Order: sequence, then structure tokens, then C-alpha cells
Amino acid sequence: MPLYEMTGDNLTRVTARTFTEFGLTERQNLQRAIRASIDAITPGVRTMVLAEEFGDWVGVNRRIDLLCLDEDANLVVVELKRESATHMELQALRYAAMISTMRFEQAVQAHAKYLKSLGSQDDAEQSIRDFLDIEEGSVDFNDKVRIVLAASEFNSEVTTSVLWLNEQGLDIRCVQLRPHDLDGKVLVDIQQIIPLPEAASYQVALREKANEQTVARADSRDMTRYDLTIGDRKFERLPKRRLMYEVTAEMIRRGVSPEQLMAAVPWKGSSMFVQAEGTLKQAELIGSILPYQIKRSYIDDEDLFHIGGKTYALTRMWGERTLEAIEAIMSLGPGGSEIHFKPYGS
Repeated sequence: MPLYEMTGDNLTRVTARTFTEFGLTERQNLQRAIRASIDAITPGVRTMVLAEEFGDWVGVNRRIDLLCLDEDANLVVVELKRESATHMELQALRYAAMISTMRFEQAVQAHAKYLKSLGSQDDAEQSIRDFLDIEEGSVDFNDKVRIVLAASEFNSEVTTSVLWLNEQGLDIRCVQLRPHDLDGKVLVDIQQIIPLPEAASYQVALREKANEQTVARADSRDMTRYDLTIGDRKFERLPKRRLMYEVTAEMIRRGVSPEQLMAAVPWKGSSMFVQAEGTLKQAELIGSILPYQIKRSYIDDEDLFHIGGKTYALTRMWGERTLEAIEAIMSLGPGGSEIHFKPYGS
């Protein structure tokens, strides 16, 4: 579909171009832009980039444009073409097969190289654990590998193949990237064409639930997510420690003090919160706490609590007693809307 600019009462068609006509290269321009905004081609599925131009296998001179990981511990192969997508689905299938046996340690090594190439000093293992909300213990990826194909055009051979492969249980998405020229600016119209967004949500929900159940059966660690209801407000698919945050935040809104909360979970005690004097924002708080506390606490501006002239950040480290702690906090029982939580999908 053409792209239009609305100017007053008129619609003016925006001129379509190709990436080649703009002088944009596949790797130096398109790939770098996508890696910095990976969510643009993975709508509805939180995704992180593990590696770029990944090719750490013996005897094969092949490289994955972007190797990613989604929030449900699925590895994701992203293949990009600035123009036609001829045969890219076959290439991506080979890559998916090659990385299907990747272990967590290998992913950490690949991500460390990627972070180094960006000049970042972040810890690779901790970055992956934070993304997956897994504090400690083993990390196993799901058996299935997702594929995202992004290109300007998809011919019928590719789309027919992808539709059939998805019917066989694979998860392949086709995302169309169409550049336009608006007064010298490059606008990119990004549309997921397979599966159609209108039909995808139900299929994706079923697949995500099946993946979570598969991981839960295959591993002793608890990957359960929860639905939380506070009066008329609903929160879906929360990891346990985010469930803890939302319940704690509600108790604070009802007037429960940090001291009362810490007393309710004595095994955490003062380590339940990082605290500093003053009403601080994230950047100011970071300068007042230890480096390890930054990674292990909710320190985004919207997650901080400002009480009695102090700033509090809730810890993210709860371990096996998370649900016990949540129940203890809820038992404090100040008046307000009823609070209920249950495992997602139950």
C-alpha cells in the first residue's frame, strides 16, 4: 500500500524508493539500524540482540545477520535483505538448524564479543539473565528456533514456503521494509505480512504457552508467569519478581511503609530495598549505590518509590521464596481493592 502524508485536507503520496537508490547498504546501514531498534521487526515479542554476523561454527563459511533471543528463551535468527528476499528462507533454515544446539555458555561468549564490538563494558551473562528474568542457576534455551525475515519485497516462492513451514510448527515471520523519501528524509514503512497481525496474536499466545510448559517440564527451574488483578487493573504474564514489584508498589500506595514491608519478609530484611536520601531520579540514584545493586534493583524512574524524603528501589533478587514473600506482604492487609494472582493460563 502507498504511504501518504496528510497536509490539511489533502493526502499527498510519499515517493517510494529503494534502499539502493538511497545509497544505503545492507550491512552498514540497514543492519545497524535494525540491531539498534530490534523491536521494530519483532512486534509483540520482546527481543534482544545476542550477536551480529554470527558465524562461530567449524567448516562452514556462513554468518547470521543478527542472532537474537526473545523473552521466552527462544533463539531467533534474523536475516535481512535490502531488496528482494529470494531464497532467504532456505538460508535462514540452515542457520536455525546450526544454532539449535547452542548452549547458554556459547551464547554468553557470543554476546560478550558483540558487546565488546559496541564498546560496551556490560557483563554478557548478567545482561542475558536480566533479560530473561533468571537470577541464578542453569539457563536452557527452548528447542525451537524462531526466524524473522526482513526485506523490501517477498516473492510468491518465499511466502508460499513460509506459510507451509509455519503450518508444520515452525515460527517464521516475514517483515516488509519499504523506504520512502519525504523531503530528503528516509521513512521506512515496516509491516509484518506473515503471519498477518490480525491472525497472529492467538497463534503466538498458544505457542508461547506451549514453550513455557515445555521449559517447565524440561527443567527444574520455575519459569511460571502470573496474571495479577488489583481491583479493575489487570497485569498479564508477569515473571515472579515483577509480580513481587507490582504487589509491593500497591502496598506502598495503600500506606504501608518500607519498614513494615521489610518486617514482613525478615529473611530479606534491609536487603529488600536499596535506599538513598533525597527524592532522586535514576541517574542520581546510580551515583549513590554500589555497582552490583544497579543490576539487581528496579531503578528505572517509574519504578522508584519516594517516601519520607528518601528514595527506595526494590530488589530484583528473591529466589525460591518469592511467592512466600508476596503472600506475607499481602497479609499486611490495608484496605483497598482486592488483590488476586494466579499462574498465567490457569
